[in-house]
Order: sequence, then C-alpha cells, then structure tokens
Amino acid sequence: MVENETRLNIIAAADRLFYEQGFDHTSFADVAKDVGISRGNFYHHFKTKDHILDAVIERRISDRQAMLDRWETVGDTPQQRIASFIRILLVNEAKIRAYGCPVGTLFLELSKLNHDGEQGARRIFDLFRNWLKRQFELMGYGGDADELAMTILARSQGVATLANTYPDEDFLEREVRQMLAWLDAVATSQCN
Repeated sequence: MVENETRLNIIAAADRLFYEQGFDHTSFADVAKDVGISRGNFYHHFKTKDHILDAVIERRISDRQAMLDRWETVGDTPQQRIASFIRILLVNEAKIRAYGCPVGTLFLELSKLNHDGEQGARRIFDLFRNWLKRQFELMGYGGDADELAMTILARSQGVATLANTYPDEDFLEREVRQMLAWLDAVATSQCN
C-alpha cells in the first residue's frame, strides 16, 4: 500500500512540476525533493524521466475523462456540457494566468523537443476533440461536428495562451462570455 502511495505521490508531484516549471526544466531531484524521498527510492518507482512523463500523461487522461464523465451526468443537454468545457477556463483561471493551459503547454514543449511523449500528450487533445464532436453530433451537427469541436479547442487554447501572456484581468471572462454566446447561436441555429 505504501509503495503504491509513494508512486502516486511521485506522479502527482511530477504532474504539478511539469506544469509549473516545464518538463525539460524538471529534474528527478526536483520531484524527489517535492515528494520528500531519496533519489534511490525514486528510482525504485521510475527508471527514467520518460517513464514519469508516461505516467503523468495517463493521469491527465484519466482525470480529464473523469471530468468529462461528470459533465455527462450533470449536463442535461449537449449545449450545457459544452458550456462546462468552456467555463473550465474560469474554474482554472489563476493557474491558466500563471502557467497557461496544462494540456497545451505540455504538448507544445514536447513538440519543440521532438519528444516521443508528444503522441501521448496529443491523446489528451484527442479526448477533448472526440468528446466535443460527440456533443455537437447530439445537437444535430453530423458533418460539421468535428469542425465545431476544433473551433472550441482552438479558441480555448488561444484564450489560455493570451490570458497567460497579458495581465488583463477581465480578458478571460470576456472571452468565455463570447464563447458561450457563440455556443448559444450555434445551438439556436440548429433548432431553427
């Protein structure tokens, strides 16, 4: 039990540090220090930084899938569920303003490094894309569902990047309101 708990603590610390410092700037020593274990104990759980990255990506996929599943339960309509996806920008506003989007920043860094983990990080975007596409299909947008899903992904990534870039405190809220108004227009046009 303790061994599994230590492994989970390592993954959680690495996840946070990769987000806050970046994958390339986070060392084994950083993670071991954060967890409060020796490097030897650390190596017992993970032999390479890439193994930690794989575990972090799997954790992020699992956490995001659980979030999407909750939205499926609490959202009565596809529009309400998509609105939850959009509002996550406000829920995570402080972190986004400080570090950007955890999914986008990881993918971008791994892409720049030409790192094999890029494929795993893309799976998180694929999870969002496919979920959003399904919501738009449920709204009746068969052939256009993927394009609409990509619009939401592109806009949310752009908003997260600019919220991280500029200290405009109202920017994120304004953009979320505009995205929700766009979603209302999309939903209304499908009903007509």
